[in-house]
Amino acid sequence: MTSYSLPDSKKAQTGKAEGEENDLQDGNIQQDISSSQISRQDGCWEIFAPPDHTTPLICNSPHSGRDYSSEFVTGSILDAVALRRSEDAYVDELFAATPEYGAHLVKALFPRAYVDANREPFELDPKMFSDSLPSYVNSRSHRAAGGLGTVARIVSDGNNIYADKIPYAEAKHRIRTYYKPYHVALAELIQQTRQKFGGALVLDCHSMPSSIDDEKPAKNGSGGGVNGRKSAGQEQSGDINIVLGDRNGASCALEITNIAYDLLREMGYGVALNNPYSGGFNTQHYGRPAHHIHVLQIEICRSLYMDEHNVERGPGIGKLQQDMTELVSALADISPAVLQHSDEPPQAPILPPFIPE
Repeated sequence: MTSYSLPDSKKAQTGKAEGEENDLQDGNIQQDISSSQISRQDGCWEIFAPPDHTTPLICNSPHSGRDYSSEFVTGSILDAVALRRSEDAYVDELFAATPEYGAHLVKALFPRAYVDANREPFELDPKMFSDSLPSYVNSRSHRAAGGLGTVARIVSDGNNIYADKIPYAEAKHRIRTYYKPYHVALAELIQQTRQKFGGALVLDCHSMPSSIDDEKPAKNGSGGGVNGRKSAGQEQSGDINIVLGDRNGASCALEITNIAYDLLREMGYGVALNNPYSGGFNTQHYGRPAHHIHVLQIEICRSLYMDEHNVERGPGIGKLQQDMTELVSALADISPAVLQHSDEPPQAPILPPFIPE
């Protein structure tokens, strides 16, 4: 697939030759991801490993990918900038210092408008397809019904991506070729991290539009904070610029959520808990505190660091990057013992989402 970045981004060096077969494609990982500083599957993912792996923290950026295929861009009725408004643009840059603190940084390379790595594998809107969908497709979720499924019908501002319906085979191709290897790599890294430290902590990194309605009920829960604690700024609309989501305590230990919450508040941010974003698919699928895997989602208001309309970096990106680096440092200092809910080692493996043949 011929692709190009919008805009041009610095490309990491990869140990794989162009076109070299990658074992992740078939879900069979042979390499230890932490053994090299940068690993990559072209078009799918990059993992930046620390020089010294000293912490169970993993920062994951599933929506900042900006490698657009020429076929996708020319096949859309939207221009390139309109397509990019669905990105969590530059979030990977906000957390770029992660490896310096002994942690891994994972990022998707494919754009969210092409295939969404924070959805179920086959969460699809039947209205966008020219043929019938298999029985295993979930077309009943609110995300699929709204056109924002695994393969989206619309961009985040509601405009249609395509002039006509597309065949289901196209969605299946994107899911198997991009979504699947991304999740296989992420699951394997989480598994390796848990094996090394006895637990793992994933910070799932996102951005949100500045037009967020912070009084809207959480989609995946009742909202309003963790264990009865009121979300900061809940009384005054418009004050929220960061939302932390732990699925109302189901995906992450309260002690970890509180560390992030308190630090961000000390920095001067208006922080909400689980409202309106309590956590997406990644938080739900991988967040298993009973198995020593904790996932905390962070949503950062885009107006803090970028021009949302033109999808360009803004003057605030440097300060925000410094603050997110401080957050990474604090989470990297959490003792692995905090991640372990029992003395017994967890038996269940960490698996990527099931992809039907």
